[in-house]
Amino acid sequence: MPENTLAPEAGPAPSGPAVTPPASGEVTKARSLGQDAWRELRRNPIFWFSAVLLVLFLLMAALPGLFTDVDPRHADLRNHYLGKPNWGHIFQADWFGYNGQGQSVYARTIYGARASVIIGVCVTLGVTLVGGLIGMFAGYFGGWLDTLLSRLTDIFFGIPLLLGGLVLLQAFTHRTIWTVTLALIAFGWMPLARVMRGAVITQKQADFVTAARALGAGTTRILFRHILPNALAPVIVVATIALGGFVSTEATLSYLGIGLQPPTVSWGVDISDANDLLREAPHVLLVPATFLSLTVLAFILLGDAVRDAFDPKLR
Repeated sequence: MPENTLAPEAGPAPSGPAVTPPASGEVTKARSLGQDAWRELRRNPIFWFSAVLLVLFLLMAALPGLFTDVDPRHADLRNHYLGKPNWGHIFQADWFGYNGQGQSVYARTIYGARASVIIGVCVTLGVTLVGGLIGMFAGYFGGWLDTLLSRLTDIFFGIPLLLGGLVLLQAFTHRTIWTVTLALIAFGWMPLARVMRGAVITQKQADFVTAARALGAGTTRILFRHILPNALAPVIVVATIALGGFVSTEATLSYLGIGLQPPTVSWGVDISDANDLLREAPHVLLVPATFLSLTVLAFILLGDAVRDAFDPKLR
């Protein structure tokens, strides 16, 4: 008979530290797209530079009383183009001198941020909502609805934003912040619609959408719960960059006399009033123009930083 085969004796346990599997609470979770983008933004000095400028301008728009207690509409003809900017008295009425009606240029510059920022933010929200919905429905349903909405977008794309605003605002005898906002929304939603349409077409072919549809999820749930959150990143980038363009467009319309009208305080209105007196009183034009340029620059830099953070191919 064959001999019994004995199992080899177990040797001594290997020396060294024991490897302990990580506890469930210590497992490193994968970062989401938003968390990864915020991590990249924090490392970008351009983001912090633009953020500081935007916080300053937002404070000027929301709480102008923090910067001056002078009424921007108060006119004293004794101060008609009085002197030059007085840099020695910060936060005083005469820090930037006076305009032709004896109004404080500094106070009007501070209060002028409100109209520009409100219009820029409201127009951006409006075009994101209108263009996002149109692009989402066109990209998801396709077919004749996509054809109809795409041709409608192409028609409006043929009308420049500034020209469309000029034509539409001519119909209003009294133009306020809200009429200018509606005019810019009416002719500014098309880029957001195209971006959203392309993002939705890409996302609706993903596996998680197919799985949700197989599990019986309805159209509304698939659109707003699965597709929309994943398609928002490129839309946010385009909207952030476009915000600066809307601020400059509002100022251009006001400069041409078609946008905001006095007594509304606006950078575009002040630039228009000071246009003919550049040699005699250049500070009346240069001060609001500088603040306008810095605001547009801050929004554009913020948009570039957000684009770099959301697009991993650029890193």
